Amino acid sequence: MARIESAIIAAAALCALSSMPASARGIGSDCAFNGIPLHGKVQFVDSFPDIKVQVVDSFPDLKVKMVDAFPDSCGEWQHVSSFPDFKVQIVSSFPDIKVKLVHSFPGLD
Repeated sequence: MARIESAIIAAAALCALSSMPASARGIGSDCAFNGIPLHGKVQFVDSFPDIKVQVVDSFPDLKVKMVDAFPDSCGEWQHVSSFPDFKVQIVSSFPDIKVKLVHSFPGLD
């Protein structure tokens, strides 16, 4: 009987975890996703990304501002073709995080 209860509790926890938004799963108050700071030099790739990103208009996990230099603050990304801090793949479904492109006030809500 205890094993059945444990299995039910484990299944409920797994369901709850899978339905959480990315901000609850991985973006911390330090503006990092799975240990990757969400600012810096970014290379956009088609395969083998560090983070899968979906661009949305509402309810983003992170607001991103593309900058030409000094991407030092949370949500500031500089596009590079080599030597990135992290690699991003743009996807239309099953993202790791959702971002909204902004012209001002990047970062977490």
